[in-house]
This record gives sequence, structure tokens and C-alpha cells, in this order.
Amino acid sequence: MTLLVDIRHRLGDFAIDASFESAGRLTALFGPSGSGKSTLINLIAGLLRPEKGRIAVDGRVLVDVAAGVFVPMHKRRIGMVFQDARLFPHMSVASNLRYGRWFTPASERYASMDAVVELLGIGHLLDRRPAKLSGGEKQRVAIGRALLASPRLLLMDEPLASLDEARKAEILPYIERLRDETKIPIVYVSHSIAEVARLASDVVVLAHGKVAAFGPTAAIMQRLDLLPAEERGEGGAVLDTKVLRHDEAFGMTVLGSRAGEIRVPRLARAVGDPVRIRVRARDVMIATERPVGLSALNILPGTVVAMKPGEGPEVEVGIDCDGAIVLARITEQSRKGLGLQLGSKVFVVVKTVSFDRANTGAGLPAEASV
Repeated sequence: MTLLVDIRHRLGDFAIDASFESAGRLTALFGPSGSGKSTLINLIAGLLRPEKGRIAVDGRVLVDVAAGVFVPMHKRRIGMVFQDARLFPHMSVASNLRYGRWFTPASERYASMDAVVELLGIGHLLDRRPAKLSGGEKQRVAIGRALLASPRLLLMDEPLASLDEARKAEILPYIERLRDETKIPIVYVSHSIAEVARLASDVVVLAHGKVAAFGPTAAIMQRLDLLPAEERGEGGAVLDTKVLRHDEAFGMTVLGSRAGEIRVPRLARAVGDPVRIRVRARDVMIATERPVGLSALNILPGTVVAMKPGEGPEVEVGIDCDGAIVLARITEQSRKGLGLQLGSKVFVVVKTVSFDRANTGAGLPAEASV
């Protein structure tokens, strides 16, 4: 499915002017607080009527100001998940889930209760009230309620923002399953690099109400200049890989990528499964000769294809590792000492322990199932 957004709108002193077209399974709206993420998602949902522009989902026009088209929110078949789960406290989990079905005619329902419960792993929660659920469990139920409305599009407005790290780690695999096992396009609002890099197929970067950049996740994550200052240390390369084998003796998994084999801590995934990893620029070392006697296990040959100044004494170096671009952040002193220039043959060095749980996730399969 394709999401087309081309709108202009003003709220008081804040103006949003955004245009993009995405066919990705999960399109992330990324940017700092006040950049326009929530305003844009409210325009897509129909909570706000834009002053100018057009919004369409898979060719179905939801808004066309010039043509006088504005489909009301309740007729858009859009599911929404917010920061807080907004469950009905007097209802059981099962009743909260069924509530989502009431707004969709029976003939148009495609999501079954059993399938959604299995997808989100909430079968053991059905008889509980929301007060007896953890934050992560509440969000899974909220997602299930949205899915049971059989939406054409799912909007998720910072669904993990109110959760601690443990609860985020609990729910992220379920969002990956939702992305990979359904054909429902998702628009996901976040200001977290880790979430966007792990989940998104495409990223819309917003700044001051405008689209600063749009493109595939791997390309956007390498644009450190687009990231908020406090998040630039989290930027780098995003690589889609697959499991080649497991090294049980040392508790590791060997992944195959365009850049070469990469060893990460043992993953609970089968051989052949897709895995997405994030190689942060700050975790990458550069050597001009293949290192020996080194504890780091990931050593990838490459060629320097880009260099540009970073903040202060830093330099951002782009390295082409057989078609996969890895980004390194080093000092100007190191660059000069190594004699790096465009075309230099180098080795990328990354420690295995850099690939912690926040930097690994399920990769996008070639096709989503029905």
C-alpha cells in the first residue's frame, strides 16, 4: 500500500508543510519534540482538517481540499495507538478487544479475534482488567483493539514513550511481528533512533513543521546532521542480514551481510531468518592494515568513499564494504595519522558486544503474509 501526504496547515504560530509518498511497511515520522509529528498524524487520522493539500491511502482519497473531499475520521478505517493505552478500566481485556470490532461492518472485517490474540501473545490476559496489566501488556491490548477494527492503516503515536526500557524490550518484538506478518501499513511516530532504526522501512524526518528528509531507513540513519544533538551518538549504518549459523561453543550468532560475516551475541532465531542490525558510527574503528592480536571479532575490508567534518574535532568517514556503507566517527587527528583520503583501502573493526539487544531486531522479510 502507498501513503500519499501533501498538506499545509497552521495551528496558531505553528505551520506544517509536509509532502511525501511512502510504500513502506512501517513509515516512521521522526524528529524532536515540536517538529510536527503529532500534528501530522492527527491530520492523517482526520482529527484535524488541513487548510490545503491531499492525503490518500492506497489510492483512496481521504482529503483533497481543492476537490472538497474530507472523509470523516470514523469512516477512514484507520486504527490508532497512543502513548497511553486508553483502555476501558471497567472492561476485561477480551471486552476491550471486542470493542474495536463494533466500528467496522461485519462484511468488511478481516481480523479475527483468535489471530490477533495469538499475534500479540495476550491469550492469558483475556479475563483480566486493565488495572492488573503491566504497561507493556496494556499497549499490546491497545494494539489488538486497533487491529480488530480491521483498519486500512495503523497510526502509532509514540506507543513506547511512557514505558521503561524493560517494557520497551518486551513489546518491540510484537510490533515487528505486526509489521512483518500483516499487510497493514503502519505510520509510527517516534523521537528514538533505536526504535526507528529497528522498526522502520522508510523515515520521514521532520523539523519545524517541514520534511527535512525522506528515504529508506538505512540512508537516513547515516545522515548524522539530521539527528537531534542528543541522539547523534546513536546514528550510523543499518544493515539487513540473515542468520548463517550459530556458534554454540562461544554463545554467538554469525550473520551474513553484503559487508561480510558479522558475529553478534547469540540470537534466538533460526538459520535463514532475516535480522536487522545497527552499527553505530561511534562503535566503528578504522585500520589501514588487517589487525592482528585484537579482541574485536568483526573485521570488514572496505574503501573510504566519503569524509566530512563532524562536531568539534570529529570527522565522519563513509566506508563502502562491498556495497554496504558503514559510517565511522573518528577524530581529525586519527584521520590525519592514518593518512585517510577518498579511495583509501581500510578495515572496519567492530566489537561483537556492540550489538546489544537495542541494536538487533527482526529484519524485514521479502513479503508480508495475509
